Amino acid sequence: MDRLIYTSLTAMRGAMARQTVIASNLANANTTGFRAEIANSQSLWTTGGPANARVLASEEVLAADMDAGTVTETGRALDIALSGDALLAIQAKDGDEAYTRRGDLMLSDTGLLTTGDGAPVLGEGGPVTLPPADSVRIEADGTVWIVPEGGDPTQPSQVERLKLVTPAGSAVVKGIDGHFRVEGGGALPSDPDARLTAGALEGSNVNATQALVDMIDASRAWETQIKLLSTAREIDDAGAKLMQLN
Repeated sequence: MDRLIYTSLTAMRGAMARQTVIASNLANANTTGFRAEIANSQSLWTTGGPANARVLASEEVLAADMDAGTVTETGRALDIALSGDALLAIQAKDGDEAYTRRGDLMLSDTGLLTTGDGAPVLGEGGPVTLPPADSVRIEADGTVWIVPEGGDPTQPSQVERLKLVTPAGSAVVKGIDGHFRVEGGGALPSDPDARLTAGALEGSNVNATQALVDMIDASRAWETQIKLLSTAREIDDAGAKLMQLN
């Protein structure tokens, strides 16, 4: 009975991992620029003696759904929606370069440009810091223009260019912080052809209805494994009773 028990146990762990991913997607259904996580399971054959006949299940996040979310015009100067598969370079908490689709940019008290979740936005020369200005404008290629305080509105100054990258041809993975990174480390080069739309925001691409259906399916898979464990116990009890009769 140990084979059935451990097979059910690994299946239950997989169901729990799947439920965790689905719950995370549902929780971020309204998060700007969020990309739904995709989890999948695979069979892991154990090796060594009698264990060769056993197969364990492993379920983990393999990728993210890179389909575009709905773009909504906001009219806010610091809101940007990235076009195509372009990504915005940011500085992660560990100091490494990471990438995001989140475009609700903000200015800190010191003038540091950050995303809505507080990650510093990177430009061609590092984190972008803006001096006090009467107005800010971001062009389609990521160039940031400002009118300094008290300056002539017809004479804006270029401050920096946001680092926009394209992951095409590179292996990019999504971390637990929701940011994308180059698999194995490293950074992507700037893409001069990457474009954005200012005054707009891209929403999450999570399909809440489908996520709820997936959650129900994962719950039923869990219940099935519970029934298998109960069946294994009944079979084991029946075998013990037969041994007592002998």
